[in-house]
Amino acid sequence: MKRVVVLAMFGSIVFARAASGQAAAAPPAPSASESTAGKSIILERVLVRVNGEIFTQSELVRHQIDMIRSKNVDTQNITDSNVLKLMNEVTPDVLVDAVDELLLIQRAKELGLKFTDDEFKVGIDNIKKDNKLDDATLKQALAREGLTMDDLRQNFEREALKQKVQQEEIFRKMRVTEEELRQYYNGHKEQFTTPEYITLRELFIAAPALPGSDVRPEDNAAAKARIDAIRARAVAGEDFVELVKSQSDAATKAAGGLIGPLNLEDINPTVKDVVAGLKVGEISQPMAMPRGGYEIFKMDARATPELQAFDKVRPEIEQRIRESRLDVETEKLLGRLRAQAVIEWKDDAYKQLYEKRLAEGPAALR
Repeated sequence: MKRVVVLAMFGSIVFARAASGQAAAAPPAPSASESTAGKSIILERVLVRVNGEIFTQSELVRHQIDMIRSKNVDTQNITDSNVLKLMNEVTPDVLVDAVDELLLIQRAKELGLKFTDDEFKVGIDNIKKDNKLDDATLKQALAREGLTMDDLRQNFEREALKQKVQQEEIFRKMRVTEEELRQYYNGHKEQFTTPEYITLRELFIAAPALPGSDVRPEDNAAAKARIDAIRARAVAGEDFVELVKSQSDAATKAAGGLIGPLNLEDINPTVKDVVAGLKVGEISQPMAMPRGGYEIFKMDARATPELQAFDKVRPEIEQRIRESRLDVETEKLLGRLRAQAVIEWKDDAYKQLYEKRLAEGPAALR
């Protein structure tokens, strides 16, 4: 009996399926004509040629895995059967993406676009900075993903070249009129209104509790009575900063209880309810804290939301309009490249999956 095994690494999972004349990992099944009786082999097949450049079975599997990972699937607790189902589901999108990527990179080469060593260094530096990695830990992280620095560079280069083609073929040729800029500004004024920032001063009175015990009601009541008295002194005109420095149990005591500036919309909802209505100089009512004790806030400063002038945000508006058109214009560009390309499928089943997904239109694509 002929036996074929296809292996694909997915995190810590290894898939293996044996069948007479058939291999799994993604439909449709490749031919087992290269198999020998009583032996297992790993197949490498050319699935499609795009202007002479190939996309292979192993590349398909790698792209399937990448797309499944992008969907935040829990790979540690997934069964083999579910993995195969997921891989099959993403296959049409993977095929379209793979052909489109080849077309865009080929177009980049035609335009003489390059990805430089300096650009790669900047990309590596950003990865290390964002993830707090050094050279050694970066290599370890790549090894865990089954990648080398060469693999990473190829990934960077593919993405960079695709973006450069979009810049050259789409953004440079895109025209945004004055009327379109004005219409966008008038229809999206909330996007160009500065947020409301506030600066607070806090004063916290703790209610002591023994380790491992809840705050006793009488101790919490004493904290409430104390903060009520302090608030009365502040409302009567006593310096709030001096009261904080002499009375507060908060970590901000040394700084006079200063907090902020803070975006009002980003504040804890409970605190926001207490302070949102305060005018500058006003002091809030005491707020009970979840672990005991009470806190009051003084509104130290408040910046009113302000609509930014059109001329100031004009470059941002133009960029937003351009980005909103990018997907549609990229699909138009790809349509032209597909029409001019020689795309040779080596398996009709894969060809049917590809063409069906294309026929469904851009909205159906990942």
